[in-house]
Amino acid sequence: MHTGENPLSTDKTRKSRPARRWARELALQSLYEWRIGGADAAWIEAHFTELEGHRQADRKFFLALVRGVIDQHVRLSEVLSEHLDRPFPELSPIESLVLLIAAHELLHCPETPYRVVINEAIELAKTFGGTDGHRYVNGVLDKVALQARALETKDGRDRKPD
Repeated sequence: MHTGENPLSTDKTRKSRPARRWARELALQSLYEWRIGGADAAWIEAHFTELEGHRQADRKFFLALVRGVIDQHVRLSEVLSEHLDRPFPELSPIESLVLLIAAHELLHCPETPYRVVINEAIELAKTFGGTDGHRYVNGVLDKVALQARALETKDGRDRKPD
């Protein structure tokens, strides 16, 4: 099912990245295989150890992201669609996958602060997406976070620096 050279691979030095950032990058690459190449969750899991950087990645988090997005992509795209300026299928594959991963985290990983989720999504979009895709991702996720993490975003915005 491999679709050939992965357009998501990058030559940038990534060795010092945290395990969860590696997991997000590998999830994006694997979900690209799912969306474009037709790979399923079982194939993705079986080929995890073939991915560059798999040793640095948080495997449990990687699996949670991949399984969560694949299992809930319809619901996640509905949540995102409320904040898009065009139909979800018209988004670029990269931007749509970055948004799906982040939406999954916002809805199902409350231990990760919403600002971290958005920042990580922006970084993925900057690294793998189009020129201004990160701005679009940021705008959409800000709106999703206001709904999905209403108490957290309110608390964060109401606080004044000491």
